Amino acid sequence: MDRFYSLSHSSIDFHFRQTPRDFVVEEIPLYEFCGDGEHLVLFIRKKELSTLELVSIIAKYLGIQNKEIGYAGLKDKHAMTKQYISLHKKYEQMMDNFKHEDIKILSKTYHNNKIRIGHLNGNRFYIKLKKVNPTSAKKIDEALKNIAQFGMPNFFGYQRFGTDGNNHIDGEKIAKGEKKERNPKVKKLLINAYQSHLFNLWLSRRLEINTLIENFETKELESLLNMPNDELSKMKVQKHPFKLMSGDIMEHYPFGRLFDFEGTEHDLSRFNEKDISVTGLLCGKKVKVASGSARVIEKEFDDEINADGARRYAWVYPQGVEGRYKNEEAQYELNFSLPKGSYATVLIEEIAKSKLL
Repeated sequence: MDRFYSLSHSSIDFHFRQTPRDFVVEEIPLYEFCGDGEHLVLFIRKKELSTLELVSIIAKYLGIQNKEIGYAGLKDKHAMTKQYISLHKKYEQMMDNFKHEDIKILSKTYHNNKIRIGHLNGNRFYIKLKKVNPTSAKKIDEALKNIAQFGMPNFFGYQRFGTDGNNHIDGEKIAKGEKKERNPKVKKLLINAYQSHLFNLWLSRRLEINTLIENFETKELESLLNMPNDELSKMKVQKHPFKLMSGDIMEHYPFGRLFDFEGTEHDLSRFNEKDISVTGLLCGKKVKVASGSARVIEKEFDDEINADGARRYAWVYPQGVEGRYKNEEAQYELNFSLPKGSYATVLIEEIAKSKLL
């Protein structure tokens, strides 16, 4: 299934490679560190290392187990990344003498608890696109304005699906008991890839429906989409590029409780004002499912698997979106912040309107 995109421009050609020079990530912590406590908090810059490799190197140097080092999220390997880690204050003197060619400690402070997975607000990105001509630069300018105003679809990036992009295939077999995986971490990773794959297919289908609604009359769409005219009419008049359906499950943004969309002007207004967002299904047990027209679409990408399900924002709002074109170098530089769990590479694919891999 070909992926659909939210923007209406034609595809843009440019060169992008995920390297430390062209892809820089800085973690935005969930809370301010108090400056006191038994945990040493280090702000670290690394390049060409995954977070787990970083943790292993430091743990080996200190002679401790990896699990004694806390971190909030996994950062890209093929990038220059800045993130916080925590460890017991008794290792401070040893860390003062720590040296590694690909790791630099930028600053240190203290806190009264260990950093744990999820203890981050989001990430700030600096990205460089190359071989950009002036015409493409203007199209990128417009694309960024649109994303800054309306937001973007929250697809899972290609990183989620492994080096060959096929992790979801094994994940489906494991989730349905057709294949065994003894390593619990690998098992969870593969099942998550399958859930993510179905989510991406669903989100692409919803974007396809949005495009059809923008370009055709409701009478033409009734048979094409097998949806009642009154539902299509309500979607047609919505100003937002993502058209909400009756039965969609919304969530307060950037975090909060889930609730059913009932088509009120109040909820549409809150969606336009970025106060709430729409969610998509990560299939599994113990998860709230959509209803009405939204469930009809969702059901095509649902599956009964032996894992807990969840809901994920289908639409997110990048912050601090900035772009600069450097004509002489034929390069375009962009900065933006994304909430945790969102992928910068997805934003680049939205601009390019093509897959990076």
